[in-house]
Amino acid sequence: MRKNEQVVLASRPAGMPTEENFQFVEVPVPELKDGQVLIRTKYISVDPYMRGRMSDRKSYVAPYAVNEVITGGIVGEVVESKSDRFVGGDIVIGELGWQRYCVANASQIRKINTGVAPVTTSLGVLGMPGLTAYFGLLDIGQPKEGETIVVSGAAGAVGMVVGQIAKIKGCRVVGIAGSAEKITYLQEELGFDAVINYKTDNVKALLKEACPNGVDVYFDNVGGNISDYVIRNINKGARIVVCGQIASYNLQQADLGPRVQTQLVINSALMKGFIINDYAPRFKEGASQLAQWVAEGKIKYKENIVQGFENIPQAFLGLFTGDNLGKQLVEVTD
Repeated sequence: MRKNEQVVLASRPAGMPTEENFQFVEVPVPELKDGQVLIRTKYISVDPYMRGRMSDRKSYVAPYAVNEVITGGIVGEVVESKSDRFVGGDIVIGELGWQRYCVANASQIRKINTGVAPVTTSLGVLGMPGLTAYFGLLDIGQPKEGETIVVSGAAGAVGMVVGQIAKIKGCRVVGIAGSAEKITYLQEELGFDAVINYKTDNVKALLKEACPNGVDVYFDNVGGNISDYVIRNINKGARIVVCGQIASYNLQQADLGPRVQTQLVINSALMKGFIINDYAPRFKEGASQLAQWVAEGKIKYKENIVQGFENIPQAFLGLFTGDNLGKQLVEVTD
């Protein structure tokens, strides 16, 4: 019987998660049933939204169960198949477990075209983060040439794609990030017009300098004080895209801050939250356009790949201390 190693949620975190909230367990790989495939995991995606699923509260997706395997985006290789849709050697992607081997129904996975781009991009720029940037900015933000776009969490997997799409659309792009390395990358490699370091700069003052004509679109990945500062600078008809609130994910009490309603009324502004699955019927459209822009060199991407199955918890925790530049992934090695 082949052995399998899993990462389960050992306990629900109070505040910032720690390694004690995770546990490695060894279980047997179950026998395949008709219509199922056995997948050897190659890459695991760790994402900020997973923190919300560790808490037992109502959200847009069910919470993880304690003592059950944690799930997320997985790329792997089919090693055995009892489905006529897949054969050994196929590289596939699906919402599967943090484990070395996954048994999945054929309907849970799809084959990756490995000739288009590196397989890791299916978990990043050509996957959920890229699609989140694409639909959030273009459908809700609706950027127009000459407008000013502000992106918080600008050096993350979503934020850097948002900024580049905004540049493609002819906008002035202002990013907010948290290290000198990230500032340099966003300005010199991705062509952001201005970048503010929220850890060392006076964000409130520099926003006015970076956005002399105000803010037309704000893509909010962070929330907290940063969003309070940005919203004070919005223009008439501004659009605020609420994608994530990483500043509040580990708070133990409700987040309090300035009420935004007055700014929305004064400026006839739109503020809308979304989740990427809202756009599931249009995923093919978004993935096709993103792939074209990547092929043309109009969108660049960055991946931070942590080596080793044993380092999954540390890779996840690094999301909340700003360790990653771009998409955070774990490569599962023997």
